[in-house]
Parts: sequence; structure tokens; C-alpha cells
Amino acid sequence: MPELVVKDLTGAQVGTITVSEAIFGAPINGPLMHQAAVRLLADRRAGTQKAKTRGEVQGGGAKPWRQKGTGRARQGSRTSPVWRGGGVTFAARPRSYDTRMPKKMRRAATRSALSSRITDMRVLVVSTLEPDEPKTKSMIAALNNLEASGKILLVDEQVAVTTNRAGRNLPGLHMKPASTLNIIDVLDHDYLIFSVNGIRQIERLLTDANA
Repeated sequence: MPELVVKDLTGAQVGTITVSEAIFGAPINGPLMHQAAVRLLADRRAGTQKAKTRGEVQGGGAKPWRQKGTGRARQGSRTSPVWRGGGVTFAARPRSYDTRMPKKMRRAATRSALSSRITDMRVLVVSTLEPDEPKTKSMIAALNNLEASGKILLVDEQVAVTTNRAGRNLPGLHMKPASTLNIIDVLDHDYLIFSVNGIRQIERLLTDANA
């Protein structure tokens, strides 16, 4: 089973933690991760775009000009798509972009993503994510001590008020409870910093026994 170093917010090692092989040592399946990520991004689309067809554009009852004798092309209505202000030929309609994906496949994709981050050495574990003071400078110091930079995601069992106050003003830093972690969160951040409680909850949630 993978063994990860546990640090405190000063950067000092305070122990180790053995994590589940099934969660953090799963085979890395690129196509499955891609499918899960595309599904999640598609589900976020509002699908509320709407354009009018020629039958929905107001007007168009009178023929623009007589059929013959003008030298111009025949026209039957000003709502035709060839006219400025006319309808749209293949108009966008409100729709849902939701796609189906079995729960076991979604969990397998997230396990694969977490395993890839372990391989890349982008997962850090700390004893607690709560700084001594709920101040931005305390969080900056903690991240510097942990040598984490770029886009960072803090994952705890529940994000504490102290953690939220200390980190909410830092650009590129995001915080989530473990119960809402998804594959986009895992792949879209440079570093994932888990608390011990947070990583244990992830193990409980990503087992197929919870199906």
C-alpha cells in the first residue's frame, strides 16, 4: 500500500500514513478519466440558448414584391433566413447536455486521477489544515513551508472557518470538503493538499462498496 509523509503547516514531518492501494494505487486509465471529465463539464452547461426560426420571427405576412416583372429573385416572406432580421435556419433550442455514466465508472475515473497525482508527487498530506491564526499571511507561510505553488486545492473532511478565512483571499487557492471532490478538481490543480481526516473520508467515499 502507498505510504505518504504527513507534515504540519510548518513543513516538518510528523509521521506517515498508509493509504488504500485501491484508491491511490489504481491503474491509470486515460480514456476513462477523459470520459468522466467531459461528462462533468457537459453537465455544467446551461443549455438555455435559443434562436428564432422563420416561423417565430414577427411579421412576414405580406409578400415583399410581386412574383414576376421586377427583375429580382422571387421572395415570399421577409422572415426567410436569407433576409437580414429573418429567422435562423437551424435555430438553437433549449436542451440538456447531461450525459449518463455509471457510478462505478465515475469512481474508477476519480481513483485513476488520484493515482496519477500520487505518481506525479502532487499530493501532500498534513495533520491539519487549520492555521494558528485566521489570517492570510498564516496561510501564505504554510504553503511556502509545504513548497506548494500554482493552483492549490485544500481538501478537508469539513473546511474549518479558520482555514476559510485564512485562504479565501489567495488567488489560485481553493478549498473543498472531501464529499464534493470530483475529477475536475483533481486534474485542474497543481497540488492537492489533504488533511488526514480528509484523505480518510475520500477512501470511504470512493469504495465501490458504497454503491
